[in-house]
Amino acid sequence: MSQGVRTRPEASGQPLSEAYDTALLDLDGVVYAGGSAIAHAVDALAAARSGGMRLAYVTNNALRTPDTVAGHLTELGIPTDADDVITSAQAVARLIGEQVPAGARVLVIGGEGLRVALRERGLVPVESADDDPAAVVQGYGGPDLPWGRFAEASYAIRRGVPWFASNTDLTIPGGRGIAPGNGAAVEVVRIATGAEPQVAGKPLPPMHRETIIRTGADRPLVVGDRLDTDIEGAFNGGVDSLLVLTGVTDGAQLLAAPPHHRPTYVDADLRGLLTGQPEVTGDGAGFRCGGWTATAGDGRLELTGDGETADGLRALCAAAWTAAGDGSCTLDGEKALTRLGW
Repeated sequence: MSQGVRTRPEASGQPLSEAYDTALLDLDGVVYAGGSAIAHAVDALAAARSGGMRLAYVTNNALRTPDTVAGHLTELGIPTDADDVITSAQAVARLIGEQVPAGARVLVIGGEGLRVALRERGLVPVESADDDPAAVVQGYGGPDLPWGRFAEASYAIRRGVPWFASNTDLTIPGGRGIAPGNGAAVEVVRIATGAEPQVAGKPLPPMHRETIIRTGADRPLVVGDRLDTDIEGAFNGGVDSLLVLTGVTDGAQLLAAPPHHRPTYVDADLRGLLTGQPEVTGDGAGFRCGGWTATAGDGRLELTGDGETADGLRALCAAAWTAAGDGSCTLDGEKALTRLGW
């Protein structure tokens, strides 16, 4: 993947499931939302797997253990082993283990996924700032995490104990909508302490390293719904990415994406793994994809034609990103996006 300025989604003459050996799939907003499978996800993943693509599930959610995640996916109809799941809890546990002695105590602010990952690295989870921890680790603890846990973290951090966070996603998608994520909880502790955590999860290198170590992927494709974690993480790791529009990113956010948030490919959902990706042709005078033509000018994006929604969005991306150059797009694309159902 080129690390230069991307001005349009790329094309693939092969189905993506054949062009790449491993799909590094985000979970929330890609495979499921609120515990239920997203439309077309089960069948698309089964087809990709039967064609020889390895499926690995890479999540910033540190609450659940790989065994629990694998069991949930299997119940949804996606047969999965625990070894197929990589979590930010595992990535942050490795990061901590490289900086504290073996057998060190770690104050846990979060759920069981963090505790299991720490034990895997030979570290000892503890619950109190008075337990003489060598580190504090904070991960998503679910909606019922008591407020007092943030106070416990603050007491230890103010005493000089190093602070680690599994991830800093501000939001997390669910069946009822978008809820506060671990990043929102990290902000609470940051305000109370003035400290900055070391962060392991997407889009940062520790998570990419953990994923490659555990999967051994040669030609990975990152598949996600978030520009600031999944797509930026792929950019930072120098690998290609597929953005699916089943989670938190909408068309307007995609058009306004700065270069490090621009995916290699864009599709409506996980069925995009099973097809080639159409070429976007043209130049500043107009970009064409499928039955659509998009242009940028006079502070606006214009879209004409008819066809697949994803094709129209690809053409719009080319127009917007070219007009933006190496910055984010500020063009008004409301009318053009309305034609695509946004």
